[in-house]
Amino acid sequence: MWMIRNVVALKMAAEKFVGRFASDTSENFEEYMKECGVGLLTRKAAANIKVTLDIKKDGNKWVCAQESTFKNTSLEFELDKEFEETTPDGRKYMTLCTFTDGKLVQRQKKIKDSDKDSTITRFFEGEILVVIMECGNVKARRTYKRI
Repeated sequence: MWMIRNVVALKMAAEKFVGRFASDTSENFEEYMKECGVGLLTRKAAANIKVTLDIKKDGNKWVCAQESTFKNTSLEFELDKEFEETTPDGRKYMTLCTFTDGKLVQRQKKIKDSDKDSTITRFFEGEILVVIMECGNVKARRTYKRI
């Protein structure tokens, strides 16, 4: 019985991520991009734009689409399966997405020596979607409101 309750709770927590979200606040995002190796022009363009996230889930398959006036991207993945990810600025990573303790965690492992590993953690504070991005010693925080 305990196991069934945990599976149901996990499914309900994961379902909370499904929906459309508009960017609200951003702290230290440009510094995070710089630490990751994103070029100056891309950083400047991406740092201040408003973004809409559209997150969909079908079983273990997820699609996270990001729309903005700068660039539209889509990340498709299955939980607990490593895949090759190409970032919006063209860098390539081996990425693993997991769902732990109500958090959707995306671990990007560099392929090229010149790149850096990064971790992106998504979770909720009440009804606010919080995204914490970490690369090296730099941490950024962005929040999104459901629309």
